[in-house]
Amino acid sequence: MQKNLLYKTLFIIAVLLVFAGGIVGIPDKWSGEGLKQSLRNRIHLGLDLRGGTHLILQVMVNDAVNGDSDATIERLKETLSKASIRYSDISKPDPTNNPGRIEIKGIAPEQAAQFRSAVGDTYGVSYNLGSAPGDTFVLTMKPANEKEAKDRAVAQSIETIRSRVDSLGVSEPVIEQHGLGQDQILVQLPGVDHPERVKEIMQSTAMLEIRQAIDQQPYPSEAEALKAHGGTLPLNAVLLHGKNVGSSNENADAVYVISRSSVVAGRDIRDAEPGKKDTGAPIVNFYLTNDGGRRFRAFTSANVGNYLAVVLEHQVREVARINSEIGDSGLIEGGFTEQSSKDLSMLLRSGALPAGIRYLEERTVGPSLGADSIKEGVRAAIIGMLVVMLFMLFYY
Repeated sequence: MQKNLLYKTLFIIAVLLVFAGGIVGIPDKWSGEGLKQSLRNRIHLGLDLRGGTHLILQVMVNDAVNGDSDATIERLKETLSKASIRYSDISKPDPTNNPGRIEIKGIAPEQAAQFRSAVGDTYGVSYNLGSAPGDTFVLTMKPANEKEAKDRAVAQSIETIRSRVDSLGVSEPVIEQHGLGQDQILVQLPGVDHPERVKEIMQSTAMLEIRQAIDQQPYPSEAEALKAHGGTLPLNAVLLHGKNVGSSNENADAVYVISRSSVVAGRDIRDAEPGKKDTGAPIVNFYLTNDGGRRFRAFTSANVGNYLAVVLEHQVREVARINSEIGDSGLIEGGFTEQSSKDLSMLLRSGALPAGIRYLEERTVGPSLGADSIKEGVRAAIIGMLVVMLFMLFYY
């Protein structure tokens, strides 16, 4: 009888020790301070107990609609080319206020019926097709599809920001849609008292694009770039600022004439990693998806001798001559530190934000319950656990 009681007692003590170890963990050193540190590592405090940063972000959802309509324009050009339908221009007259409206100008009257058939069959699910004066047709994104694009932009922004914050090692962050405002995101970062780097990484769109460089050389100003083209840019061309690539002062601002549409963009990035050149300078290697690699290979093989530009966050980082067909990988160089190359690789891997964001509210929150309240809470938890353990030991 005494032997059975001893076995039961030892079994109960073992079970209690296992559960106590699950709560407290295994300390690095068996002392009061070691036990306290082990308990801190097991229990993650939220913003109200630990303090940190509270942010409310506004997602600029029209950027996402613009992205969808830009992609539609490129597909539409390919559709019309295959159908041998002539046009003079395809553009968005008001991308800021009406990003889902596309105008196709210069359709010959004898090809109007063919145009309606080709475009209606392909794009009728997402767009309404109408006409305007002067041999012009209009594609307008349907309200349901526009709402879907905006909702998707908010959801994707939440996931992208969460991925970036997790990679920085912030424990127990809160990243969710903010119910008090339209297209807003609530971000709470416990323990982050100086959020500048976190904010920069969260806000960065990290939008990598490879576009055709219409002019090889940069210009010192926008006025000079326009003057070189007789005051009017070619169709599907824009002016972008960037580094003065190839000059003795690469950090000087320069203006480039670049195609409006991209050959491949951030959504085509499969992976990215930091690396180094033979000289030891940090670079970022990127790898494209199968579809992105196919389009990039087709573009470079058809444009050998021309120039392409690597555009990062609407800034030209590189301009290079296409000497031969290029496959599904490339690199970005120029002005990186080891940390910035790692940050950019992480941003490209986590995916570009589908839309820009801006900060509506930012404040640093102190631990509202205070260190004394936390200490009393931990003490009460330990005492309660010991009382329960003793009760179970004596009762059973």
